[in-house]
Amino acid sequence: MTAQQRMIDRTQERFGLWPERLAADAAYGSAENLAWLVHERGIEPHIPVFDHSQRRDDTYSRDDFAYDHNRDCYLCPAGNELRQRHKIYRVPRPFVDENGMMRYRASKLACEACSLKPRCCPNAPARKILRSIHEGGRDMARDIARTDAYATSRREPKEDRRPDSPGSR
Repeated sequence: MTAQQRMIDRTQERFGLWPERLAADAAYGSAENLAWLVHERGIEPHIPVFDHSQRRDDTYSRDDFAYDHNRDCYLCPAGNELRQRHKIYRVPRPFVDENGMMRYRASKLACEACSLKPRCCPNAPARKILRSIHEGGRDMARDIARTDAYATSRREPKEDRRPDSPGSR
């Protein structure tokens, strides 16, 4: 349990306060933390998402692919699907690895025929994308970040922590 989780639990137990939202910096924007806030406590995370999926090699990043929740697949910029399974195995394989990641892959045939391949997966036969089992919390934080309420909460003044301020006594 993280310090933030202990603080929220203590606040709820001792004072009966159930926050609707939590504003914090990107250090609290991990997938696990955001999922805990959203799914375990029902708290809106007004927190920048901690994300290193941006690529620096001029190829498409994960956010260039749209995730379709209903079909559980990603759509590439050319409209092709990236799915977890392309074939049926005699012995079923797990959808989630030991690190809590799911792998979505495009069809090798679709990638070979695609005109966007040089910008998508120039050094691989097909594109793959990893998705955390906690990505739902990150998706919600990204959606909230596009709202006026998020912009307002990010501008609200932080508590004054100077030794001579009234709030420090």
